[in-house]
Amino acid sequence: MQFKEFALHTDILKALEKLHYEQVLPIQEQVIPEILKGRDVIVRSRTGSGKTASFAIPIVQELIWEEREPQAIILTPTRELALQIKEDFDNIGAYRRIKTVAIFGKQPYKFQIQDLKQRAHVVVGTPGRILDHLERETLKTGHIRYVIIDEADEMLNMGFIESVQSIFNYFPGNKITCLFSATMPQPIQELAEGFMKEPKLITLSEETTVNAAITHYAYEVKEKQKLSFLKQLLCKEQPASCIIFARTQEGVKTICEELYALDMCVDKLHGGMLQEDRIGNIRDFKKGKIRILVATDVAARGIDVQDISHIINYDMPNQKETYLHRIGRTGRQSASGVAITFINEYDGERKAELEEYLGYPLEIREKDEVRKQEVKKETIEPLTKPFALREDKGKEVHKDTMKLYLNGGKTKKIRAGDIVGAICEIQGVSAEDIGVIQIQDNQSYVDILNGKGKQVLKALQQGTIKGKKLKVQKAKE
Repeated sequence: MQFKEFALHTDILKALEKLHYEQVLPIQEQVIPEILKGRDVIVRSRTGSGKTASFAIPIVQELIWEEREPQAIILTPTRELALQIKEDFDNIGAYRRIKTVAIFGKQPYKFQIQDLKQRAHVVVGTPGRILDHLERETLKTGHIRYVIIDEADEMLNMGFIESVQSIFNYFPGNKITCLFSATMPQPIQELAEGFMKEPKLITLSEETTVNAAITHYAYEVKEKQKLSFLKQLLCKEQPASCIIFARTQEGVKTICEELYALDMCVDKLHGGMLQEDRIGNIRDFKKGKIRILVATDVAARGIDVQDISHIINYDMPNQKETYLHRIGRTGRQSASGVAITFINEYDGERKAELEEYLGYPLEIREKDEVRKQEVKKETIEPLTKPFALREDKGKEVHKDTMKLYLNGGKTKKIRAGDIVGAICEIQGVSAEDIGVIQIQDNQSYVDILNGKGKQVLKALQQGTIKGKKLKVQKAKE
């Protein structure tokens, strides 16, 4: 099936083509028509099945561009996933000029409020910060038409369900609600029953099914021997792109330091890091600049990279459901992957619970082949550099877009209409060539579309906006 069969807007089809979304995936084939019909859906699907596009595409199709207040709210368990979903909306909605705002904790309220006061078609965020804005009345809900709860089971694990329930009290009754979850524990079912209208249940796979494209097995390794075994395993497997999961921040730091001491192309990701460092490391891992990422479970949410070759569970997860979330980082969208778990002498109960959950015993492999592996210059050297730099999947979509910086904003009484007016006076440029505009206190940003960035930049540098001479330049990435 192809996307054009959904009768989508040509601007969406153009973006999907540039993003190389060639074939409709099973989840998209089932979910997109239901949302377009205006029906509530509950979707049980494993990580990496193409679910973000399954709700982003119909929402972008139905959004009213002229409406300034939010029309869709997407709730996610982590800030990393919020940023990933924002990126997907930015890409899919690029030619429809859709403005998406991500809001989450440890970000200044001031900038979030500024974004929400301007045109914001879609708001993506974590429950705590979304609820804060609702209580402060800085997030308007009068025009909300879509509410998406993504990774609901993970929200339950993180204790966010009460916040989600409180959030729903602010929404109008005539909205479309979609709930996505890899598993469906009782509290999630109760949440759905309380806030959804005759939802259609779409099940893409049994909740305990491991993607057939993933080869997963385990080694029994004593706790004190895990670090040395990990080094041997990496030298043997030579992963092209790998995430190593540890249970604690301290564990992440220790593993990262040990591998870094061998000059491996490695970095870390955990909740104790500064937000800009976390975002930077996710960005570098996506681009392929980091070959091995050592991470905690929460921090790794939202890493949407199709060609991760290996997942290594250095520590077994505390929750059995987390096993599927972890290994679902590989084997995405029909690619193959390998998931390897270390089981130490204290993991007997966790192993038994996981096997009961999966319905079959984990394959335990002999350690001999790994133990024979030498950790030496020749086997370490390939792991010291990126395997291959990845193309940013949104680069093609945005190649004809230039973001301009203007050194004037609210303090100079510059409004979006003033910028639009100045640009539309340029010969050969119209409102259709103007994308998202952001007005801040002392600066503003505007996206110029359709390859007209250089023309607009030159004209604005020579002219004025609202009678004021502003410094205008290409914005830094």
